[in-house]
Amino acid sequence: MANPAPLGLLGFGLTTVLLNLHNAGFFPLDTMILAMGLAYGGLAQVIVGIMEFKKGNTFGTVAFTSYGLFWWSLVLLLVLPKTTFFPGLNAPTETAMAAYFFMWGLFTFAMFFGTLKANRAVQFVFASLAVLFFLLVTKELTGNATIATITGYEGVICGLSAVYLALAEVLNEAHGKTILPICPVK
Repeated sequence: MANPAPLGLLGFGLTTVLLNLHNAGFFPLDTMILAMGLAYGGLAQVIVGIMEFKKGNTFGTVAFTSYGLFWWSLVLLLVLPKTTFFPGLNAPTETAMAAYFFMWGLFTFAMFFGTLKANRAVQFVFASLAVLFFLLVTKELTGNATIATITGYEGVICGLSAVYLALAEVLNEAHGKTILPICPVK
């Protein structure tokens, strides 16, 4: 069976980069980001999580499925209050979004410990993602524009680290040797 992880990492990484370019102030939140969140960040990762389940990889199942559903829930949090299909739904407050991001940060921090026997590249993805979630909490609670920009840049780094790991896994397997190092733990 093929390794599904690179697909999930790319879905996560590319979507994270695009959302955080918005957070850094490069462009507004629009349907491009929301569509990526639903399709590549969301659906692709859920599919990968199911594939990891078939491989017997509990960590991959929980990680990819959870983060795929994170993207779906985030899109719904942003879109549902603006629809007339469900009238009366209020947009979440900054405090509610801080709680949302805090719970995802806590989950990610716990999942980081599952990477300690993996490679340094996957450890970096999870560590930088935990930092990103806690920066998002700070951004929501303070409303500080500088923190929002810093959060955006940190999110771009996190997303690019996932893209790097995905491409490393694909290229290293395709060439049968290390093309892009991921620094395995010995």
